[in-house]
Amino acid sequence: MWCIVVAAGSGSRFGGAKQYEWLGERRVLDWALADAASVAPRRGIDGVVLVVPPERAAQAEPTASAVVAGGDSRSASVRAGLAAVPASAEVVVVHDAARPFAGVDLFAAVVQAVVEGADAAVPGIEVVDTIKRVAGDQVVETLERAELVAVQTPQAFRADPLRRAHQGQPEGTDDASLVEQAGGRVVVVAGHVGNHKITTPEDLERARATLGATSTE
Repeated sequence: MWCIVVAAGSGSRFGGAKQYEWLGERRVLDWALADAASVAPRRGIDGVVLVVPPERAAQAEPTASAVVAGGDSRSASVRAGLAAVPASAEVVVVHDAARPFAGVDLFAAVVQAVVEGADAAVPGIEVVDTIKRVAGDQVVETLERAELVAVQTPQAFRADPLRRAHQGQPEGTDDASLVEQAGGRVVVVAGHVGNHKITTPEDLERARATLGATSTE
């Protein structure tokens, strides 16, 4: 089993490479790498591929088995990571470095769901807001909230369906959507609200506040 940590984004909405910002005594991406490495005693992770911006690909990252340059999109970056995963790998976990608080238990949960037979497993949390589909400024439809979940990473996959889903270089906001479109069976496990994604500077400040509050409890 291998894990791909995607840390190749330019951070356009953040205003810079957020994955290299400091969060406590670690960079944001180090939290994701630590979680991936910590799963190894439980699930036998054979290696971790870190996908970074091309200009940082030559920099050593001791906690990663391999460091590769990302592409022009998230999907292209995942494909770059997949190219570094041995063909013998049976399970691949993909995680966004911008989610520093996923935790080892969540990694283990998605992997377990794949081990039990799913093609892919994603963490999902309940949607609490009313969601409407719109065209321009006009509401077209109000979606049934009970049927919706907000999806997170880490996401686990059987390696062969994941590789097949990426054939032809498709684009998607996450890898589970590509496996789904290719006909794979994707299941949902319980995510957690603390596993939020750092997108803006305000998100980083909230993460720092959360870390500070946790460290003083």
